[in-house]
Amino acid sequence: MINVDLELAKSALGGHTIALCKNGETITSDSRGVKPMVELIDSGRSLDGYSVADKVVGKAAALLFVYAGIENVYAEVLSVLGAKVLEKHGISYECGTVTERIVNRKGDGYCPMEIATADIDDPTEALATVKAKLKEMNIM
Repeated sequence: MINVDLELAKSALGGHTIALCKNGETITSDSRGVKPMVELIDSGRSLDGYSVADKVVGKAAALLFVYAGIENVYAEVLSVLGAKVLEKHGISYECGTVTERIVNRKGDGYCPMEIATADIDDPTEALATVKAKLKEMNIM
């Protein structure tokens, strides 16, 4: 069965880094990494039941999706650990490519958000850890 909101989110992704859709309403962002999800969560807006299309989804992003109540995910690139989080929490997903690990922007190591959440399984703890890491990196 086709999920209309997920299809709309996928088509809205285009040149954006993330697109969320629910009942035809679409939210997009061009910020990179997990920053747009953190900003949306911090805004206080309910994201419960939204479908998400994202360029890259690793464990950190998957845990943020769980925290926010996201129902469906499409990832152009999805890490094995991200897929495990989505499966554990019953979030349906599709992806273009599965990768063992998400790499950093320089391409010379692992994504700092993946490292920060490596030993975390609780979505609330993951949000706090990701926020602290973003501040440490002067991204937020």
